[in-house]
Amino acid sequence: MKRLLLIGIGAGDPGHLTLQAVKAIAAADVFFVVDKGEEKRDLTDLRHQFIKDHGRQPYRIVTAPDPERDRLTPAYAEAVEDWRERRATLYHEMIDEALGEGQTGAFLIWGDPGVYDSTLASLEMLPRTGFEIEVIPGISAMSALTARHRISLTRVARPVHLSTGRRLAEQGPTADDMVIMLDARHAFDGLDDFDIYWGAYLGTPDEILIAGPVAEAGPRIREARARARESKGWIMDTYLLRRR
Repeated sequence: MKRLLLIGIGAGDPGHLTLQAVKAIAAADVFFVVDKGEEKRDLTDLRHQFIKDHGRQPYRIVTAPDPERDRLTPAYAEAVEDWRERRATLYHEMIDEALGEGQTGAFLIWGDPGVYDSTLASLEMLPRTGFEIEVIPGISAMSALTARHRISLTRVARPVHLSTGRRLAEQGPTADDMVIMLDARHAFDGLDDFDIYWGAYLGTPDEILIAGPVAEAGPRIREARARARESKGWIMDTYLLRRR
């Protein structure tokens, strides 16, 4: 039986690796790395550094380019499903060709694989015969964000809603406390009865933190986001909205 480990490696700080994650990296015979291109080379490089620091020789690294996702179509859900299916095909080929019977393969996943990541969803599309999957949790962007802002994610007797910028723009606020990811359109604009706790590149040397009432902090976030995207070519950010 082949074994696959989905290892949460945290939001970017090497110190985010748990002892369980370090042990899992040391147990892997093959590491599967999906390359997102030159713009995000530092993300790939950090994975390679974790493998170098904690992998146990002899191991192999198998790299393949990430399939392109259609980002222009308005049919967002369909585009993501298609992308995940093509990723599933890629994973199947990588696992079939590189992982031998009785061996352990590993994917190093940003944050926590069980919170917000497509790798697990793509692997679940494969026939569940011949290999088993184990998920090693990691420090999520939510945990890193609230820790860096020195706040609690929850408040007494109030729910927290995890959502996306697209949903927030379409539906408006659905809870007094909302964690928002993938917001390229600044869907927080106009929510002046909320405070916002925003972070980009959490846990990395490029980390940016901004907090305050939306009316005051929103323009600063827009400016910082634009500068960061222009400088690095990509951005990973998230934020907590909290109604006052």
